[in-house]
Amino acid sequence: MTATEPGRLVPPRAGVRLRRIRLGDPVVGVWLAALTVTLLGWIVVAARGGDFLTTTNAVAILQNSVALGLVAVGQSAVILTGSLDLSVAYLISLGTLVAAETMASGGVVTAVIAVLALSAAVGLANGLIVTGLKVNAFIATLGTAFILRGWIEDNYTGPAGKVPASFQHLGYDRVGPVPVSVFLLAAVAAAVWFLTRRTRLGHHMYATGGDEHAARLSGVRTRRTVVIAHIICSLCVGAAALFLAARLGAGAPWAGTEARYDLESIAAVVLGGTALAGGRGGVAGTLGGVLVLAVLDSVFNQLAVDPFFKNVVRGVVIIAAVAVYARPRRAAKGRPTA
Repeated sequence: MTATEPGRLVPPRAGVRLRRIRLGDPVVGVWLAALTVTLLGWIVVAARGGDFLTTTNAVAILQNSVALGLVAVGQSAVILTGSLDLSVAYLISLGTLVAAETMASGGVVTAVIAVLALSAAVGLANGLIVTGLKVNAFIATLGTAFILRGWIEDNYTGPAGKVPASFQHLGYDRVGPVPVSVFLLAAVAAAVWFLTRRTRLGHHMYATGGDEHAARLSGVRTRRTVVIAHIICSLCVGAAALFLAARLGAGAPWAGTEARYDLESIAAVVLGGTALAGGRGGVAGTLGGVLVLAVLDSVFNQLAVDPFFKNVVRGVVIIAAVAVYARPRRAAKGRPTA
């Protein structure tokens, strides 16, 4: 309990709720940025004679957000612990191939289990390499990415397998104006949000990312926490692979790398206010970051913007966001202590 005036106490959670709705909150900021980008995109596209705010375009933006959103949600979990995962792009590619080939011979349920089992195994391997062998997460997951790449290039030269029409409904069907796949993203995001915000494991993830040494002294099993975070990340990537397999109708060796889901997911996480060092941020901000990137892509596509300029703008937006988030922390460090 905290005191506000003589004789009256307010529960600490009330103060937390009040802080969360401040405009300086990264979560609020990134969603306001998404709204601003949407309005500016509408104005710019309308000035060029186009129509941005249409149902068709909104559906396209949502569908384009699903795969990146699933990967970014998983990336959020692992970055919160102070780690990261650069193997996600090749894991997506391999996941679509495994899904399509298994569906062609063993059925949808078997394929889903196979993809999620493969993803969990890769996540477990990443986590054990980082925690057991003490290899930097950047190097460890980059090494895993090269292993997956080698396997793909040695065994596949093009699309493989076939996804049945019944499973392709995940990639194309809608409930009213909302794509079915958005509900998949919402369910995964809600599960990871609950896990990170409302469970002991989630508290341990924040503690490990904030100060691993202090967390360990407090009794947190930091190694196990990091391993579980990597498994969660890879399972989210597996869900993205299943979605892309449904969209493509087959497995594709380029499904993850062509869209650069490794760097794009990290960009969305950082844009959403999660600190790369760990211990701060969350899923809500990450989803806002995904939406900002998806809206920007839609605007650039309608304006037929040069790819180089598009990447320059995206880079400037990410750098500006990180600079804005860092200002309050620098100001806090500069204040004299009592």
